[in-house]
Amino acid sequence: MIRLAVFDMDGLIFDTERLFMDELAEVMRSEGYELTLESYLEILGLNNEAVKRKMLAFYGEDYPFEEMNEKVRAALDKLARSEGLPVKPGIRELLEFLNKNGVSCAVASSTQSAFVRDYIKQSSLDEFFDVIIGGDMVERSKPEPDIFLEAARRIGVSPNDAVVLEDSENGIRAGAAAGMKVICIPDMKQPAPELARCLFALCADGFEAAKVIGGEILPV
Repeated sequence: MIRLAVFDMDGLIFDTERLFMDELAEVMRSEGYELTLESYLEILGLNNEAVKRKMLAFYGEDYPFEEMNEKVRAALDKLARSEGLPVKPGIRELLEFLNKNGVSCAVASSTQSAFVRDYIKQSSLDEFFDVIIGGDMVERSKPEPDIFLEAARRIGVSPNDAVVLEDSENGIRAGAAAGMKVICIPDMKQPAPELARCLFALCADGFEAAKVIGGEILPV
């Protein structure tokens, strides 16, 4: 029986990966840099420090990471406060289903915790989550399992009794390394075949994930 469901945020709860990519590309272009899809896909699921290391490797030590990141985050904050971030299909219904069936829910996002808490609250999803963990609250970023293991520790359940919901390959690796069942709801990229083989399920949206969990994990 599953006692805990751990949700990634960007690209899983919210349809924000493309928003972030488009905003970052525009900000970088204004400073003479070009963001490629390949480089962006490599940073998906990483925390702030890991993203910084990647971006400096891609664009050189002079790349103004903090300045770029601050501008993009400010744009997303403005959107979140004025309109709310777009929740992906079936996610709210999935959370309602899990809560109704006594499954604890946690957010484990590589985004900094202050932003995670704000975005979840502004979208009126905070009532569903027992624990919210950001990337600044653990030492090692995804694909290491630290953030998922921390969620299980805080809830007080074994990783074997938890399921991870992820969209990125780094998140899939982290969930598998944590010893948790992993359900992937792809966003910008389908998981590579070697990663797809280690998934508990590959779902189109939150509605399908609810059916999988209801039919395969929760006791009848």
